Amino acid sequence: MRLRLCKALAGPPASRIARLLTLGLAAVSCAGCSGPVLSFRSEEAPVVPEPLVTGSIPKRPASFGRDLDAEDWRRAHAALSVALDPQGNGRPVKWENPETAMRGAINPTGLPYVAGDEICRDFLATVVGHANSRFVRGTGCKPSGGEWELKRVRSAKS
Repeated sequence: MRLRLCKALAGPPASRIARLLTLGLAAVSCAGCSGPVLSFRSEEAPVVPEPLVTGSIPKRPASFGRDLDAEDWRRAHAALSVALDPQGNGRPVKWENPETAMRGAINPTGLPYVAGDEICRDFLATVVGHANSRFVRGTGCKPSGGEWELKRVRSAKS
């Protein structure tokens, strides 16, 4: 190495500088190659399932009441989807299940609006069956490409 350094310093100043730069670059590139190879591996954290219900967030209402069975709610939900559709005519949509004698109607009460990344619409529903009837006021929301879900439901006074 000393011999190369002495030869690099001999000769005209411009060629000395060029030789020194060449030697310096060679030394730096070799020094970079001799270092340890580091690899960074990330340890994946274990996946913890999210709870279905937490204490701070109330569970969303599943239907218009406990007296509706699965088929009643399926029919009511279909009517809800048609009634709340922003492209619809805004008129009430009726539903009925002759097997259980439950029936009702969903009437949109306002224009559709955007809340977060969902389209929402308020409604007033009637539920009639088994010797009683009631009004249910609420809000339904639909994520883009999803189905209408009840976000808020409360009994309305007659």
